[in-house]
Amino acid sequence: MKTKALISVAECDKNYILRILDNAQHFERSNLASEPELQAPLLLNRKVIAVLFYEASTRTCDSFKTAVYRLGGQTVGFSDASASSVVKGESLGDTIRMYAGYSDLIILRHFLDGSARYAAEIASQYGIPVVNAGDGANQHPSQTMLDLYAILKTQKRLNNLRITIVGDLKYGRTVHSLVVGTSHFSPTFTFVAPEELQMPKEQRHFCDERGIAYKQCTEFTNDIIAQSDIVYMTRIQKERFSDPLEYERFKNAYILKSEMLKGCKPNLRILHPLPRVTEIDLEIDNTPYAYYIQQAHDGVYVRQAIICDLLNLIQ
Repeated sequence: MKTKALISVAECDKNYILRILDNAQHFERSNLASEPELQAPLLLNRKVIAVLFYEASTRTCDSFKTAVYRLGGQTVGFSDASASSVVKGESLGDTIRMYAGYSDLIILRHFLDGSARYAAEIASQYGIPVVNAGDGANQHPSQTMLDLYAILKTQKRLNNLRITIVGDLKYGRTVHSLVVGTSHFSPTFTFVAPEELQMPKEQRHFCDERGIAYKQCTEFTNDIIAQSDIVYMTRIQKERFSDPLEYERFKNAYILKSEMLKGCKPNLRILHPLPRVTEIDLEIDNTPYAYYIQQAHDGVYVRQAIICDLLNLIQ
């Protein structure tokens, strides 16, 4: 039997996505329940989850760890590769081989595109599932699942929404995954980015093949916001630029301010994969449209659902 893994949103069909979101709702209800009989059982039952982060992370790393602890499991691994045998020259392959012997599931973030698939191929030899927690500028599937969960919670539906994605669309793995993940639900996209950071042709070709409507813009206007159900802001990713001067040129390209929300739809919600730098003004936090903090909190429930699904602990 092939070992399960979550590597790319492109490999997640509509039924899988809906199952994860449905189970996330179950975990949210049980995590928030005060009555013991309504609280979720400790499904991991002392299972060990390896959390291997070769890149810095706050939300993804710690929300996965929180998900594991709330399920009754334990974590091993590292959130700083400099504190591991990587500094001695150990290869990714050997690291995965070691942790496949220590754990029941591996969660990996790595700076190279394709690293998660490579790790999954090795770990599958030991029967150990792998979750891609972000590989370079490629994919971030668990983020997409929590993005979809936030959209479902705020819009009460997933179908036929107008989604505006703003910022670094070239290097932003979260937006690449989001385009694919929402494709099952007939979205209409507006991609807002500088010409040099527009959505890559692979994602645009993906939309063209499936008849998904989109337009590309370089200006982030009030009219665009007024037509949107979701505005998905992203930071300009400093770590992806080889030339610091190029980053300086783009870093403040788009800043969402409260006056730009005049005339917006009542159901508009602003999402962001975080961390935020300057692209959402702090005054937005106090508006009813801001959902990015709760979006991150909801990631625990989604990651509980993903872990249990990969370990065949829930239907």
